Amino acid sequence: MWLPLCFVVALLAVRPGGGLAGERSNDVYVVYMGAVPRRTSPNFLQESHLRLVGSILSRGKVAQSVVVQQYKHGFSGFAARLSKDEAAALRKKPGVVSVFADPVYQLHTTRSWDFLQQTDVKIDGGARPKAAASSSSAPTTVTDTIIGLLDSGIWPESPSFDDTGFGAVPSTWKGVCMAGADFNSSNCNKKLIGARYYDLGEVDGAGARSWSSSNSPRDEAGHGTHTSSTAAGNAVTGASYYGLASGTAKGGSAASRVAMYRVCSDEGCAGSAILAGFDDAIGDGVDVISVSLGASPYFSPDFSEDPIAIGSFHAVAKGVIVVCSAGNAGPEASTVVNAAPWIMTVAATTIDRAFESDVVLGGGNRSAVKGGAINFSNLDKSPKYPLITGASAKSSSVSGTDSASHCEPGTLDASKIKGKIVLCNHSQSDTSKTVKVDELKSAGAVGSILVKDAERAVTTAYLDFPVTEVTSGAAVDLHSYIASTSEPVATITPSITVTGYKPAPVVAYFSSRGPSAQTGNILKPDLAAPGVDILASWIPTSSLPAGQKQPSQFNLISGTSMACPHVAGAAATVKAWNPTWSPAAIRSAIMTTATQQNNDKAPMTTDSGTVATLFDYGAGQVNPTGALDPGLVYDLAADDYLHFLCNYGYGASQIKLITSPPAGFSCPGNASKDLISDLNYPSIAVTKLGAAASRTVTREVTNVGAQEDATYTVTVSTPAGLDVKVVPSKLHFTSTLKKLAFQVTFSSNNTTAKDAMTGSITWSDGKHTVHSPFAISN
Repeated sequence: MWLPLCFVVALLAVRPGGGLAGERSNDVYVVYMGAVPRRTSPNFLQESHLRLVGSILSRGKVAQSVVVQQYKHGFSGFAARLSKDEAAALRKKPGVVSVFADPVYQLHTTRSWDFLQQTDVKIDGGARPKAAASSSSAPTTVTDTIIGLLDSGIWPESPSFDDTGFGAVPSTWKGVCMAGADFNSSNCNKKLIGARYYDLGEVDGAGARSWSSSNSPRDEAGHGTHTSSTAAGNAVTGASYYGLASGTAKGGSAASRVAMYRVCSDEGCAGSAILAGFDDAIGDGVDVISVSLGASPYFSPDFSEDPIAIGSFHAVAKGVIVVCSAGNAGPEASTVVNAAPWIMTVAATTIDRAFESDVVLGGGNRSAVKGGAINFSNLDKSPKYPLITGASAKSSSVSGTDSASHCEPGTLDASKIKGKIVLCNHSQSDTSKTVKVDELKSAGAVGSILVKDAERAVTTAYLDFPVTEVTSGAAVDLHSYIASTSEPVATITPSITVTGYKPAPVVAYFSSRGPSAQTGNILKPDLAAPGVDILASWIPTSSLPAGQKQPSQFNLISGTSMACPHVAGAAATVKAWNPTWSPAAIRSAIMTTATQQNNDKAPMTTDSGTVATLFDYGAGQVNPTGALDPGLVYDLAADDYLHFLCNYGYGASQIKLITSPPAGFSCPGNASKDLISDLNYPSIAVTKLGAAASRTVTREVTNVGAQEDATYTVTVSTPAGLDVKVVPSKLHFTSTLKKLAFQVTFSSNNTTAKDAMTGSITWSDGKHTVHSPFAISN
């Protein structure tokens, strides 16, 4: 038995004076001590932590005054305010796996479920399981599946968390509803069944702790409320963002219960709090953990020093599914985070909805130039406002026209733009769009048109100021019109919602890409889900469009943060249908049934229009309905993860600190990162194959279909330069033979290939299609 080891770009910071910027005399360190010893009570574990800390403290210091978090349910360890020397002393103590400065991670910040075709189905003629109420409707027979979220808190008054129709809280639930600032136990109910918060606060020289204003489960950022309602929010009719994206907002598993673990404050998400959230979620009895946050791709801590890798390892060991966001550092390669093989890692894609705001030009019969943004423009519908370029409004104090054409702050003459619509170029290296627009507005412009190609799928909200964004192709028509007349005029229309938009899905530009710098022989991200302009619940805000008296209860947000809870909701539904399945089996069901085509029945593309690859979307776009009946699954047992750790580079002695392996466990003498490719994963990745070389990997599948006597036949999509042979080519399952293995041999005949060669292996019995992608690099 083994017991151990989530819209902004992810940047890792360390607390002021922390490990990356030099350490002060007393910073918070995490002391990770691996698995909870068998037959050890939480109270005994807490006392042993305090004794351990006391053994290295100087005379006069008390352990209770420096320990700020203790982990005692899913794993052992604590966080303490220590000096550099004290931390070093603890590293030498028996039973300590790692000691590291407390990192601060950042959050990876409706129509989407309709787009995913989340419909009610019957499986193979069988009756629908009692626990599996449709995940796209209000619960009829409520499931006891519980989704825990490590996030910024929750706004309990949101209608997404109303408990009408829910029965008693599951008897297995051991969690609490913590009282805090503007939050008490009555804020929880039969839907929102738990809420915790973690805040280290500030400690003065005497060891006294001063709590900050974030000592509450209540969401002050909106992020946690948004992700929670995306994963498990009730169906709320008439939802919209001030009339846009109107419809029914619902979570992926509306019948699931919600538990919030507030691990993030305005400063970020402390690693010590993240570990505490995992520890409590495991002890409380959640079924799924959704984590929409992560480290920077440019600072990848080892698994034994990464709070998310540590916490998720222990959660999976306890049978809890962990789903994390891939990060928002795309489109650069090798930026994916949360890439441990026990985590389900999610990239972001678009849905078939857009927000159109057009430019209507003067001059007679000209058609509107299509643009996209969120604005509630009050401009006249007639094109009567003078239209100029930023370059033509250049200030006399500025040399050259390039920066003025981009409307960079300080480059334009206010007298030239007052009362006009200004056409501005925009690139990713520019000053932010909102800063540009604010300056134009302050200078008296009546509106703006931004020309950009990158980021075009993500809609920016400009509210009352009339702004729209157009592609460089559309801008050609604008420049042509401006050049054709001495008095060009235009207007900008208020935004409207357009559905059925094609192509969709496309991979969002910001979504972090593989391959993983840590685990190149595991294909990451695992799959993709809607993460662009997602409508979900939000906290009240004072920024209201003109004429609005009440803040919207919903908001449109983008990020892999939004994609992650889509998969968490799908996982909870699969879990409800199959309560005995392991986290690996549930991941397999979701991955092997994912789709790779868009609504034009063509291969998925990226935001820039290029064909997307496995390193963009993994196994494909999540298909929640298909995942309920996968046919075959790739399962993983305890030994599989132990051997992964061996192959990754951990020695048996270190693994024994982290886990409780079987008696006599040792790492194979041939342990190697190359052998990670043999992990029984639903996808296959092989690195350093070598020109004119071969590599054979083994996989095992389990028949979970209703038909016990089933024969599956393989088909292979093979790229140029690679030979792929699967043995055997048929798998015949019976009532007594539910697991079968096969081997795949990859032989390279391309001596010049620089990019990974990608394809897929698909098993089918005529009803089920079990799709496994592969990526092979020389």
